[in-house]
Amino acid sequence: MNPWSSLILSFIMSSLVLGHSYSNEGINMAAEKPRTLFFSFGDSLIDVGNNNYLTYCLAKSNFPWYGMDYNGGIPTGRFTNGRTIIDIVAEKLGLDSSPAYLSLSNTSDDTVMLKGVNYASGGAGILDETGLLFIEKIPFDNQIDHFQATKKSLTKKIGAVAAENLLNEAIYFVVIGSNDYINNYLLPVNVTNAQQQTPHQFKVLLITSLREQFKRIYQLGARKILFNGIGPLGCIPAQRAKNGGACLEDVNRWVQKFNVNIQKLLSELNSELPGVKINYVDSYSGVMKLIQNPGAYGFSVSDTPCCNVDTNFGQLCLPNSNVCSDRSQYVFWDAFHPTDAANVVLADMFISKPGTLQFISPSPAPAPAPY
Repeated sequence: MNPWSSLILSFIMSSLVLGHSYSNEGINMAAEKPRTLFFSFGDSLIDVGNNNYLTYCLAKSNFPWYGMDYNGGIPTGRFTNGRTIIDIVAEKLGLDSSPAYLSLSNTSDDTVMLKGVNYASGGAGILDETGLLFIEKIPFDNQIDHFQATKKSLTKKIGAVAAENLLNEAIYFVVIGSNDYINNYLLPVNVTNAQQQTPHQFKVLLITSLREQFKRIYQLGARKILFNGIGPLGCIPAQRAKNGGACLEDVNRWVQKFNVNIQKLLSELNSELPGVKINYVDSYSGVMKLIQNPGAYGFSVSDTPCCNVDTNFGQLCLPNSNVCSDRSQYVFWDAFHPTDAANVVLADMFISKPGTLQFISPSPAPAPAPY
């Protein structure tokens, strides 16, 4: 096992809640076995069904062919044919996937949140104005509001000290930022104020907003955070369709500059916030490897999606779409999202299994960002 593999496994093992007994006014919930708690914030890459509960939301995937390779072949609100990368990471660690936050109001089992919670919402961004065309979505700020409500519920159930300990030991996944570009800054029509800014100004706005959002999560108890850098958006099918099938290199350069700056921010926060450890996940290079050399990872198609989507409208896999017969050969499911098979490969990179590329690293101070 290489040094980075040891580091990330140590990071995860240190986050196990080892046999604590949480009690409050006669309630005793002793952990039967070590358990890692996951709290996930983000967009459609890891949404597990929150948007299903938004009445007017136009960013939904609770219809065929989504979920055709998930358990039971039923659409769940995940924006892929099967599992999200977070589902697969949890599975590989022997854990259940965290439930969608908005689904918890439909259950009488108030211990469900002790498995962690997923707050991600398709169409969401760092900025509240991102995804306006979807009518309803849950921006990052509102996801943090929901996390605050979860902490309040946990405190009521198991007590303030136990709740704080639980949240301090949990792992937090943050997968956000793609929509701020593709469903805000890069939209062909002017619907937000951000579109009036230069690429540099917009990048600074995103980084400044993230600084305050990370501080909010930290104040609510988060100490072990994994931030997923933005992938090569210029090479996803939705963007290729604008450029005759070729990658949009300007978009990729903007994303790379964002990723450099976010690493600098994470390094600063690691120094400024006592007890915090925020690691950066280099999804850009991981996804780009699948796109540029699909055969090395068992794929044959990386430039077009498995589902024959309408590139002029919606770009999601609608029930009347034609779907490829062998999903395992495609990197992309629709115009935006990876297939289950691609998510498996990326998850292996993510948790640094022997024989795969190292996907996670600490957040060192990077070289000065280009402008």
